[in-house]
Amino acid sequence: MTDPIRPHLPRSFLGLVRGALSLLGRFIRFFFSRRLVWLPVLGLGAGLWAWGACTDYVPPGHVGLVQRIYGDGAGIQPTPLVTGLHFINPLSERLHAFPVDLQVLNFSDAQSEQSEEFRSTPSIKIQTSDGYQVQLDVSVLYRVTDAYLVFTEAGPGRAFEDRLIIPRADRILRKTLGDLNAEQFYQGPQRIEKSNAAHEQLAADLTGVGVQVEAVLVRRYVYDSKYQEIIESRKIKDQTVFLRQAEAKAAIEERKRDTIVSEGQATVTVELSRGESDVKKLLADAELYRRRRQSEGRLLVDLADAKGTQLENDALQGAGSENMVGLRMAEVLTGIKVLVLSTDGERGFNPLDLGAVLDRFEVK
Repeated sequence: MTDPIRPHLPRSFLGLVRGALSLLGRFIRFFFSRRLVWLPVLGLGAGLWAWGACTDYVPPGHVGLVQRIYGDGAGIQPTPLVTGLHFINPLSERLHAFPVDLQVLNFSDAQSEQSEEFRSTPSIKIQTSDGYQVQLDVSVLYRVTDAYLVFTEAGPGRAFEDRLIIPRADRILRKTLGDLNAEQFYQGPQRIEKSNAAHEQLAADLTGVGVQVEAVLVRRYVYDSKYQEIIESRKIKDQTVFLRQAEAKAAIEERKRDTIVSEGQATVTVELSRGESDVKKLLADAELYRRRRQSEGRLLVDLADAKGTQLENDALQGAGSENMVGLRMAEVLTGIKVLVLSTDGERGFNPLDLGAVLDRFEVK
């Protein structure tokens, strides 16, 4: 019987295969013909194989549980093993690792909501109190606090998610959030209140099996298409009503604002007019005061001048006034260098006759 594959292979390729097999055979014959070479190598290989077969590693963020298959103390050992390398009898013991750091379980059908690091499962379908279907995307955050309880309740590996967390979370979320009607899912406070209640119930239910629930997060909810259209149209109408009410309130507030602005502007105008009037009144009072004080000053100056004139007149009319008149006449004659006078006749003036001169000036 001919080989159906061989005719399709090129002769050069078959030659390379034959050459490689020939070299491998020669190496094996040479290796086993030298005991000093292959005995230490086989001993080292056997030691490494025995070490690998008798030890097992617990990775970070995990604890290990030893399952003894037979012998004394057969069964699951309650004492967990911490992170590191541990000796395990390959003939009678098995090591099971459980995560103890924060874990996330996603209930979602969307590919974008799924992660390679954490477990994803289909979304939760809830029937509301008024008969509509709602699809929920939920994230459950939890920790394994007692790996021994988890193992005894659910078994090894990630079986505790399928046997403990997923069915209980699905049941509690259906029961708790199913009390809401479709309209109430749009109302944040009631949905959040029910989510918190589901968290409390799930945490109390899983505590006894060694799982601590950190949070239950309802991230997204989707109605069926028919009710989605109904609720959206209803919401649009409600929002339209709210918009009209808000516009009416805004118009009222704008009118109030315009009234307040007008009253404020009128008040400003009145206050400015009052201020200008007060300024003019102050300026008029200041001018009146200035003129009054100026008039009083002039009156005092005039009275002083009159008093001085009166005193001067009184002085001229008193004793010695003739001497003062003579002195004044002498002052008048002081700057005269040449004086032509008639010396004869009744009106003649002889400057050498002092008595006549005094009599002429009525000096006594």
